[in-house]
Amino acid sequence: MSLKNVNSVNLHHPKRVAIVIANPALSTTTGWAVGFWWSELTHPYYELTEAGYEVEVFSPEGGKCEPDAMSDPRDPSGYSASDLISMGFITTPKLASLITQTRPVAEMAVDSFDAIIVAGGQAPMFTFDRATDLHTKFVQFYEAGKIASALCHGVAILRYAKLSNGEYLAKGKTITGFANVEEEFADRAVWDMNLLPRDSHIMPWRIEDEMKQLGANYVQAGLWKGFAIRDGNLITGQQNFSGAETAKLVIEALGR
Repeated sequence: MSLKNVNSVNLHHPKRVAIVIANPALSTTTGWAVGFWWSELTHPYYELTEAGYEVEVFSPEGGKCEPDAMSDPRDPSGYSASDLISMGFITTPKLASLITQTRPVAEMAVDSFDAIIVAGGQAPMFTFDRATDLHTKFVQFYEAGKIASALCHGVAILRYAKLSNGEYLAKGKTITGFANVEEEFADRAVWDMNLLPRDSHIMPWRIEDEMKQLGANYVQAGLWKGFAIRDGNLITGQQNFSGAETAKLVIEALGR
C-alpha cells in the first residue's frame, strides 16, 4: 500500500477483490501452450492495492498457473518489454508466488469479497466452457449486487454466465471485450511470421460476435486502446491494455 493512501482507506475493513486467472491449457486451434495474460493480473492488482484494497488470486481449478509467453516482459518477442508493472510483479518473490498457489474458485466465499475480476489471456477461450464453478460464482457476485468484472478474453465468462431466471447475464448489457479488429490484427501478425497458415485463426470464436449474438450492446474504443465500461454492477475491459481502466472503474464503483 502506498503511504499516500494510508489516510484514504479503512484499515480495519478494506475492500476485498478476487482476481481470477485461467489455468494453463493447450490451444485447440494452434497447438500452443496458453494461459493467462500478465498485465491483466498485474495492472489491476497494482491499482487495487494502491487504493488500499486486499486482493486474492484464484483460478478455476486452483494450483499453479502459467502466463501466455508474449505477456512476459522478458519474452524474446519483446511484445511486452515496456510493461514495467508486470516486470516488477514478476521479480518480487512474494507477488510472483501468487500464481504458483492459486486457490480454486470453488473455495471462493462470495460474502468475503466486494468484487470479482476475471482476467484474460488465451486460455479462457479454451477452458471457460467447463469452468462451471466460475460461471456460478460470477453470477452470484452480480445477483448479490456486488461488482462482477471481466476483461479481454476473460469476457468469455459471459458466454456461459446465466442469471437465476435462465437469461444470459450479458443480454441487454453494454459491454466490451477483445474486439474483432484486434483478433484480425493478431491473426495477420502470426500469418506474417509464418506461425500459422493464412486464413486460420488463433481463437476458436470471437468475443465481439458472441456478445452481440447473446443480445449485448457491444462497444469498443478502437485497436489496442485502453478502455473499460460499466453497466450497473457489471464492468468489462476491452483487452490487455485495459487492466488499469477496468480496476479504476471497480474502485470508482466501490469507493475507497
